[in-house]
Amino acid sequence: MTSDTSLADDLALALRLADAADAISIDKFRARELHIDLKPDHTYVTEADLAVERAIREVLAAERPGDSILGEEFGTDGDARRQWIIDPIDGTANYLRGVPVWGTLIALAVDGVPVVGVVSSPALGKRWWAAKEAGAWLSENGGEPRRLHVSAVADLADASLSFQSIAQWDEAGYLDRLVALTRQVWRDRAYGDMWSYMLLAEGLVDAVGEFDVKTYDLAALIPIVEEAGGRFTSVTGDAGPGNGSSLASNGHLHEALLKALA
Repeated sequence: MTSDTSLADDLALALRLADAADAISIDKFRARELHIDLKPDHTYVTEADLAVERAIREVLAAERPGDSILGEEFGTDGDARRQWIIDPIDGTANYLRGVPVWGTLIALAVDGVPVVGVVSSPALGKRWWAAKEAGAWLSENGGEPRRLHVSAVADLADASLSFQSIAQWDEAGYLDRLVALTRQVWRDRAYGDMWSYMLLAEGLVDAVGEFDVKTYDLAALIPIVEEAGGRFTSVTGDAGPGNGSSLASNGHLHEALLKALA
């Protein structure tokens, strides 16, 4: 594990990377001539996704040449134990439709464990970040950062759940369990993409579940949720961002959620 000092330096770098990403992504947001392609997996990629990831990679190549990189658009470079994990625009479908719920996700993982995370959403005017043992933070419209804490809700009957997408749960064979869970909680919504997890870290949502997710979709979210006091696993309770599903909660509800979905 890296030292606290180096993690602070890494976080500072990640925040600078987010600045560069925001300048590119917001400039192309709702542009009349945004170029869009369909990838082999039938998901969309825009010229902004590509430009953001290229810009981040260029800075990392100059400032962290010994680290490896995993990015959604350009794959993996290197095999170092320190790996930067990038989703240049999480919520591309929202981005290309002009919906403001999207953001750049930047993480640093050491030996596969995410220890730094930044989520920057310039269209919402918000940026969330965390580093291991340094707390989770939010700045709105460039204002003074405030520390984040998950909610204290301890009963499913009082909980607000974001399930992301009915189609995901249906395709994973969990739709019946999702419906049963929605009958146990106070409220259910599908806020979508990175925003659900950030609402959790802010204490405004109590649980989030999702399927069909990749490492780059989750790595930056994990330090923020955990440093805010929450818990982050797969739907089956496994740690790490590479299990294909996610279950994040305020911690108090986690065992009950795992039991409900088992």
